[in-house]
Amino acid sequence: MNSSPKDTAPIDLLGLNRQALEAFFVQLGEKPFRARQVLKWIHGHGTTEFDAMTDLSKTLRAQLRERCKLVLPEVARSQASRDGTVKWLMALEDGNRIETVFIPEEKRGTLCVSSQVGCALNCAFCATARQGFSRNLKASEIIGQLWHAYRALGEGRITNVVLMGMGEPLLNFDAVVDAMDLMMDDLAYGLAKRRVTVSTAGLAPAIDRLAEASAASLAISLHATTDELRDELVPINRKYPLAELLAACQRFIQSDKQRGRKITWEYVMLDGVNDSAADARRLVKRLSRIPSKINLIPFNRFAGTPYRRSTPQAIERFQAILVEAGFLTTVRRTRGEDIDAACGQLVGKVQAKSRPRPRHSVQALPVEAVK
Repeated sequence: MNSSPKDTAPIDLLGLNRQALEAFFVQLGEKPFRARQVLKWIHGHGTTEFDAMTDLSKTLRAQLRERCKLVLPEVARSQASRDGTVKWLMALEDGNRIETVFIPEEKRGTLCVSSQVGCALNCAFCATARQGFSRNLKASEIIGQLWHAYRALGEGRITNVVLMGMGEPLLNFDAVVDAMDLMMDDLAYGLAKRRVTVSTAGLAPAIDRLAEASAASLAISLHATTDELRDELVPINRKYPLAELLAACQRFIQSDKQRGRKITWEYVMLDGVNDSAADARRLVKRLSRIPSKINLIPFNRFAGTPYRRSTPQAIERFQAILVEAGFLTTVRRTRGEDIDAACGQLVGKVQAKSRPRPRHSVQALPVEAVK
């Protein structure tokens, strides 16, 4: 039987986690420990040439050249903010472009990574949603963002990775989990489990899957304390309303991989929309049974938005109510606003896209993650 082009297509090793690499080498008739060597070369040393992997035999290197590839996103543009934030526009093989942001702080450096080209969820306060949706990123395209940033910034600069860039990570479940495995693998990037965070707009069934599949931390883009308002701001709430979302979060934090940890709640502060004292008190009540830390995010404006950032006084009042109730609550410092790298401002370049639907309708979810 003749092999099809699909059968002979080169295998991209960049996005394979340790388990997948071990299985690949076993298929080649090699010992599983070859996966450890190759992980170190690709991610630890940044090597993309198989001939440079000198602890592999010449025969194995020849097999890898013939059967495999390493395809990285290309940096199309790099921008540096006055505050030290760096944003990369990365070009993919199909012409789509995504954005990745590094945020330096005194004691840590956070890389914000994209998981999709565009986004299908159409959240009202987010510039990415206006770009429409093209496709999921492959695991190699997700981890490739970290690969590039790691080399550009130097070892030790990146201490945290958050999947809070373009896209809804849990709609690209398998690729995101594989990429996070590599982020946390001691042979690759060695990030602590609590320092890799996946952020979701609230896909309750996928949160249950995540509890079983990964030890990464969880952040929820909440932004409202009533279903009525959240239906408008985060339309996926019409499919998974607050009661269902909060129940999934309770199960998540009680799972074996998460015991003793907290969920981070992201709450964008919109003037006159969700920033009242009553909103703060409802938030306290909603989260009373869930170990939590709350991140208040001053809204970052973009062209065409009707929303405005809450006043400093309103944010301070909101925070005080949460702190008095015993919640660890921080106000996110706006970073990279002069290069459109702040929260909710990433747009990239989305080709072959589906346009966002009106926010009063529930969008069909484009992937298998939600079942």
